[in-house]
Amino acid sequence: MASTPPSGTARRFARVVAVTAAATTVLAMTASAHGAPGGPDKKDVKAQVDQLYAEAEQASEKSNAAEEAAQRLQAEAGTLQQEVARGQETLNRMRLDLATVAGAEYRSGGMDPTVQLMLSSDPAGYLAKARTLAQAGEQRAATLHEVQEQQRRLDQRREEATGKLAELESVRTSLAAAKQQVQQRLKSAQALLGSLTAAERAQLQAQDDREAHERAARAAERVDLGTQPPSSDRAAAALAAALSKLGSPYVYGSTGPGAFDCSGLMYWSWRQAGVTLPRTSQAQAFGGQRISLSEAQPGDLVIFFHDMHHVGMYAGGGTVIHAPYPGARVRYESVAAMPVAAVVRP
Repeated sequence: MASTPPSGTARRFARVVAVTAAATTVLAMTASAHGAPGGPDKKDVKAQVDQLYAEAEQASEKSNAAEEAAQRLQAEAGTLQQEVARGQETLNRMRLDLATVAGAEYRSGGMDPTVQLMLSSDPAGYLAKARTLAQAGEQRAATLHEVQEQQRRLDQRREEATGKLAELESVRTSLAAAKQQVQQRLKSAQALLGSLTAAERAQLQAQDDREAHERAARAAERVDLGTQPPSSDRAAAALAAALSKLGSPYVYGSTGPGAFDCSGLMYWSWRQAGVTLPRTSQAQAFGGQRISLSEAQPGDLVIFFHDMHHVGMYAGGGTVIHAPYPGARVRYESVAAMPVAAVVRP
């Protein structure tokens, strides 16, 4: 049987992996160039590390989507395989019934009906029996047709199962590649940081801490000013769940309860409210009613960047709560700190 071509989902993941691999090559060349005598430009290290973390988050969201697709395909393939097994059992029973009938007819001698009528001592009874036999023949013909139809359905299910398994293998390959891209970017970021002296790293960390503290202070002030109620009881429960995780660490691929990535925090928080969101920020962007930023209420999802690779929860007062990036913890942020792509009310 010819191999089944990968689905649109698998092809999109394959393109993502190819583009990401190309980007990694460029980054490696850039890092090599900065590795000339004198080391990297210290002024650019922070910007490069931030960029690597952003690209790692993009790859992580692709990885999350691939993981979700792999789980769905695994379940679908399993269901189809069970249907194939049940269908084969049904087909075997139908064939056995036909074989039993055929054997009985063979043992009867297959005498010509006209001769049997001529030799019968009870012509009227014979004719009645013949009508019954004719009806039985029609029933066997219908059964034979059903056997053929069952075989067709069985072949179709086998083909679908084979296709799902091929698609699953393609998605798993893409998943492994996406995870590798995340690790490559994290290693590149660590290598850049490692190129600094201990004093320079301390200075950079102090700058990050200072900026984070300033952002948190500004965000906290704005949260205090917010008086808008959540859009629903479930939104209130989801927001309360998210707020309970302030200070939790960012970990790629995590959905809590101790650590989160950006979409994982939204997924976990809304689960506490009894609502199951899609797993990734891109899918969450289409997981509810689209509204404008001016209509946002606490609990709504705010999707950031043109490729929708980041998400936070609107907390009121122009502030979101989100899991930012590796090394940072769940915190408040001004909604204006990043470009808003969409606002969604689950």
